Amino acid sequence: MIACNYTAEKKSIKEDSLQFYPSTPKEIAKDKFRYYYRAIQSFYDNYLSRSGFSGGILVAKEGAIIFEKNAGFTDFTSSDSIRVNSSLHIASTSKTFTAMAILQLAKNNKLSIEDPVAKYLPSFPYTEINIKMLLNHRSGLTNYLYFIDPKKYASDHSLTNAEVLNYIIENKIPLSYKPDTRFNYCNTNYVLLALIIEKISQQSFPEFMQKNIFKPLGMTHSFICTSADSSIKTKSYYPNWRPWLEDIFDGTYGDKNVYSTPRDLLKWSNAINDNKTFSSSILDSAFKPYSNETDSQHNYGLGWRLLILKNGKKIIYHNGLWHGSNAFFAILPEEKVSIIIIGNKNNKNIYKGNMLYNVFGDYLQNTNDSYNLSDSFAVGSPK
Repeated sequence: MIACNYTAEKKSIKEDSLQFYPSTPKEIAKDKFRYYYRAIQSFYDNYLSRSGFSGGILVAKEGAIIFEKNAGFTDFTSSDSIRVNSSLHIASTSKTFTAMAILQLAKNNKLSIEDPVAKYLPSFPYTEINIKMLLNHRSGLTNYLYFIDPKKYASDHSLTNAEVLNYIIENKIPLSYKPDTRFNYCNTNYVLLALIIEKISQQSFPEFMQKNIFKPLGMTHSFICTSADSSIKTKSYYPNWRPWLEDIFDGTYGDKNVYSTPRDLLKWSNAINDNKTFSSSILDSAFKPYSNETDSQHNYGLGWRLLILKNGKKIIYHNGLWHGSNAFFAILPEEKVSIIIIGNKNNKNIYKGNMLYNVFGDYLQNTNDSYNLSDSFAVGSPK
């Protein structure tokens, strides 16, 4: 249903293949735009719409929006529809913001990523772990979702980042492996990175991100969600629209809790692509593969997942899963394409957004394998 590439399939596009096409962006030829739109519409109809999608999808090339749709509800009970400005939880895609904030602080000589974590969090017990190991998930720390016992807290308690650090210290949580010997996706790393940002900036993490990332980029519908935002945060749901109840882990940030929209995330993608917001040295370090113990096309940079294909094609992405929220966020740097899908009703088909890679270039791959690219707080990440 999704054509492999433009060159092979452009002849099959008919003027009446769809009843309506949006206006063609001036940066894209009309026939090419219609090919893109038709292919993405086919994906949307067959994988998202049919599976009860609730959320937003946006696909853009060189900053020009090719395809955009919103469906479902921010609140199923009151039938409040999802619109272009509805902020949804992007789960682990939040890590890209935390990482780039750290790298920007490093560029401004506020820290070095080679600095030990204990330099900024003095009570942190593992002096051999540095900031870079937190960024690339090579620290050896254990995921706090696995070692913190919810029964030790009141049912309505919302765990803070500082409490995660204190729990590690007070309970002498052991490392899972020797630091910097292998990759293991671990949310604890990014909880600590948010604490480091707070220590250096002398601001709360939500305030720092609003001042230094969201506001400068014009991301007016993006924010770090805290307990103070409980009345405005979008609910998430099981596939049958049963509300996903919150637990004690909903309050931590850095690893998750960015709420955003597809249009705001396009601004984020444009900032990554334009080589102006972030220097080339920052981007080079962020998109470098750091875990090479095994021969794999999958790797991790500093806050970004990488898929480096044998034909030289490179995909920069970071997906997310938390409760009923799913996020798919990918950049094809060669074509300057952004593929953004976020939802608030658990739907694994959102991660099939990688099928759209082939619409824009030769990204042929084992798509059945690559469907497993979600980052899960509950069960870890498969690759």
